[in-house]
Formats: sequence, C-alpha cells, structure tokens
Amino acid sequence: MTDTPVPADLPGLVLAGTASGVGKTVATLAVCRALEREGHTPVAAKAGPDFIDPSHHAATLGRPSRTLDPWLAGDDGLERTYARGATDGDVCVVEGMMGLYDGDVSTAAVAAKLDLPIVLVVDATTGMESIAATALGFRAYADRMGYDVDVAGLLAARARGGRHEEGIKNAIPVELHYVGRTPPLDGLEVPERHLGLHYGDESAVDDDALDAAARHVDTTELLALARRPRVDAPPERPVESTDVTVAVATDDAFRFVYPSVREHLAARATVEPFAPVAGDDLPDCDAVYLPGGYPERHTEAIAESPALSTIAERAADGLPVFGECGGLMVLGESLTTAEGETYEMAGVLPVSTHLTERPVGLDHVGLRARRDSILASEGETVRGHEFHYSAATAAPDARYAFEVVRGAGLDGANDGLTEYRTLGTYTHFHAESGALDAFVESAGR
Repeated sequence: MTDTPVPADLPGLVLAGTASGVGKTVATLAVCRALEREGHTPVAAKAGPDFIDPSHHAATLGRPSRTLDPWLAGDDGLERTYARGATDGDVCVVEGMMGLYDGDVSTAAVAAKLDLPIVLVVDATTGMESIAATALGFRAYADRMGYDVDVAGLLAARARGGRHEEGIKNAIPVELHYVGRTPPLDGLEVPERHLGLHYGDESAVDDDALDAAARHVDTTELLALARRPRVDAPPERPVESTDVTVAVATDDAFRFVYPSVREHLAARATVEPFAPVAGDDLPDCDAVYLPGGYPERHTEAIAESPALSTIAERAADGLPVFGECGGLMVLGESLTTAEGETYEMAGVLPVSTHLTERPVGLDHVGLRARRDSILASEGETVRGHEFHYSAATAAPDARYAFEVVRGAGLDGANDGLTEYRTLGTYTHFHAESGALDAFVESAGR
C-alpha cells in the first residue's frame, strides 16, 4: 500500500476560449511547442471530461494529458490529478472547455479551484480592436458576477501579422498581457466528426506548421503569468495492489480512457491489453474492461472477433465484465450503424443500440446504486460523464444497477444494465470516482 505525498509546486495557466471552436487546442499545442523551444518540459491538461483534445496533447508532447474535472474527481481528486503532472514536466498548460464561463462545471470553476491565471483565446479572424474589447469584457464579467478568476492575458487565434496584429496589441488595456498569436496556417486545423475532433494519432497538427505558430508565442509573458496553484494537493489515495489480472480492450474501437484510469488500474492490478479489432481473443484474466470509443467504425471487425464469443462464455460463468459506453454497445445484442447496417455483438446484455444524428447524452452524470453491482453497493452515489451519438433499446425486463440522478443514462431514468456479473453503462468514470476500485475488488471475489 502506498501513501505518497503529491508535489504541489507545478506552475501553470489556463488557455480558455470565448466559445467552442475558437482554436484552443491549436493554441495549447503552439504554447507547449514554444515552451519546449525555450528548454522547458511542458505538460498539458484538459479542463472538463473530453477524451479527444488530450489525445492531441499527448501525440504532440509524448506525455499524458490529464483530465481536470471537479465533478468527476472531486476537489481533492482535481488537485491530485493536477499535481501529478509534476512527475512529467515543469509547467502545465491547461486547455479549457467550451467558453470560459459555460456550464456549471466550467473552465472558470477549474481555474478558480486551482487558482491558476487565465489566458483568453479569442478568434481574431475578422477583428482587431474588438478582440481586445472582448477580452476585457470577459475580465470584467468575472468581477461583476463574483467569479474568483483572473483573466490575465490574451492570445489572438488565427490572427495575421503586420497591421492586423498591431491593431490588436495597441488596443489591449494595461490590465491584460498579450502573449502572442496563432497564425491562420494550413495544417493547423484538425478535422471533425460526430464525437468532436479526429483523434491525435489520426489527424495530428502538421509539425512544421506548429513550429511556425510557436514562433509567434511570447514565452516570457506566459511564464511571467504562470503560477503555482494556491492549494496544497492532498496525498495520493492509498492504493492497494492485488494479484488480479484485468483484460483491457485497447485498440481504435476502445480508446476513450482517462490517463488516471490507466494509471490507477496499473497500480491496483495486472493489466493485460488485447485488441478485438485486430482479432485478439480474450486473454486469461479475472475481469474484463471494455472502454468507450468508436465501435461503430469497426463493427465488422468486432463482430468477427473471437473475443466476443469468449467474453460471452466467460460472462455467463460469472466473470466480472464492465463495458463503458462503446463497451456497453459491444456487450449488447446488436449494433446498427448510421448507414442502417446491423451487426450482431456479444449478446451478454439484453439491449440493442443504434447510431443517431445528434447526441443523445451529453452531460455530467450522477448515479445512485439501485442494487449491489461490480461498480457500487446499493445506495452509493457515483459521478461520471456521458457523450454518445447512439440510443439503446433494452428488453422490458432489463435489470439496471443505477438510478440516474443527473444525465440521460440508457433511458433517461436508469443506467448500468446488468446481467450475471456483467455491467454496461453509457457513463464514463474517472479513477477518483471509486467505481473502478469496486470493479477491481469484485474481480478478486
């Protein structure tokens, strides 16, 4: 068992946007590249529950990008997760989610809890002086509404040089620091699809374009703004290692896993990865974890994988199996793609899923356990997040492990479809939620 103190001296700052789509991810990568050019070892993090933006951070930096979300992790877990970045680098660049103040679990909330300064990323494509006015308005809004945040700087996204940049810089009031711009270069935009941007290893930002963008970032101003968090991170939670082996599906169909989950599972159990899409069968194990991802893009390969029938057989024998979002879909009876093609899945859970044009679940989730399960005991509450473009049709007599207190779940009222010792949720869980501890412990019984 370990009880290791967490260093709390990692300086950092938050790159927040005025809205979604303003160029926060590219700005984060450009800032990190600029810091690397100056001899620093930056680590990136992501405010909010997103899986995809951190994949771009990790692909560019070669270091994990951790998820900072007080709903998923709690305040102590948020602080621990942030401080853990000190093991990988010397300065942290946190990419915000949506607009700075959007949502009740917002970028502003994360910045306030960690007491990190904010650099506002503003899309400058069609503005000059108004860009400065926008940033000043975001700073004034914090004071007016009582937000305990410091909007200290401005980064102009998609801004040209010359007169365009000078017009922005000359209009900035003394309250704000101009930290540079990202130019409108080919190779700096990341393609999108239904769950957001392409994954980092699918469509990475062009390296030469990123180098060019980094030359327009003022690292002196950035480092002058960066500061250590106000809070002292609590020690790491005691982690008791076990002799349990957990098989984790690890390929393009099952890739939505928070770094904290990978790290926590590795600390508690022996992790045995396998790739159903590549035709791997289920390895010897005491439990199976099927994370979320893109099963709809690999339905034929999944349907033909020998792992499906093995999982079904082992599940019927009582092996603990947890499927999370995409994993839930694979554990069901069938999956129907956006093109209307239906594929048989493992058939462990009495549910069929089909893709939808719009998100069905997009929220932080609160669950209350209806009964004991491999993730929680009856009456316990757990938190998570859902983001799926699919809907589920479960059998009328389906058994659910959780009542939905917040979010959509499987049918608006329930989540955690369960059969044998198998459980499938649309909810994704962070390592700090406690659900994964219960899962590992169930594998040892």
